[in-house]
Amino acid sequence: MPAIPATTVANLRDLGTLPLGEGRSVREGLVFRSGQLDRLDPAESVVTALGIRTVVDFRTAAERAERPDRVPPGGRVIVADVLADYLATSGLPPAARLKTLLSDPALAEEHLGGGRAQAAFTRTYRAFVTSDSARASYRAFLTELADPSSGPLLFHCTAGKDRTGWAATIVLALLGADEETVTAEYLSVNPGVREAFAPLIEGFTAQGGDPDLALALIGVVPEYLEAALDEVAVRHGSMEKYVREGLGVPDEVTDLIRERLTVYAA
Repeated sequence: MPAIPATTVANLRDLGTLPLGEGRSVREGLVFRSGQLDRLDPAESVVTALGIRTVVDFRTAAERAERPDRVPPGGRVIVADVLADYLATSGLPPAARLKTLLSDPALAEEHLGGGRAQAAFTRTYRAFVTSDSARASYRAFLTELADPSSGPLLFHCTAGKDRTGWAATIVLALLGADEETVTAEYLSVNPGVREAFAPLIEGFTAQGGDPDLALALIGVVPEYLEAALDEVAVRHGSMEKYVREGLGVPDEVTDLIRERLTVYAA
């Protein structure tokens, strides 16, 4: 799943063409993922050519205030704060404070060294499945995705890897992608994320920061995704039941998503 070569939007990708088995694939040009849109240049042709009409923003209120989205011309924004409940009970997770942590190696080591970064991300991924704000956010996302009037839709968080990665996993699983495809798509963001955060990583290590800790914060690994999938399995038994019972998305909406996003080989 190669990134779309935009210079003002990090990790911009079309879920289209991903294989779904039995000669099926994801329809191109309807659902995109990316990092935040604070640097988007409305004049950049590769972005405007996508015709984005709906942007689903998974970021916290603080993230949105610090770096407001620049919305593509003609687009509208749906705010879906995945981490609102997590924030209230556990404080800001690493996924929402990457730049702060990477600017202070001592702070990062104090809070997330010694394997605590991986444990923190695992807890966050489980909260993607269980918290009320996450469930409401992913329900709103799927509802928009099923609506043809939403047009081409782009969803994002800050780096476009965790909250966004789980959203992509839900969609692909509903469409029938196998585990290998889902995992490969999830991991495919790593090069783009590392490129986008390269100056921060370099500054972090130059100040004596642990490069392994920086990569644990910046990248994604299979264990993070497996934590969320395990939570789904334990609580609901299947992705289908998670979407129906956990997110409260009716089967009719799921059917519309499949109809809109699935292409069958001729």
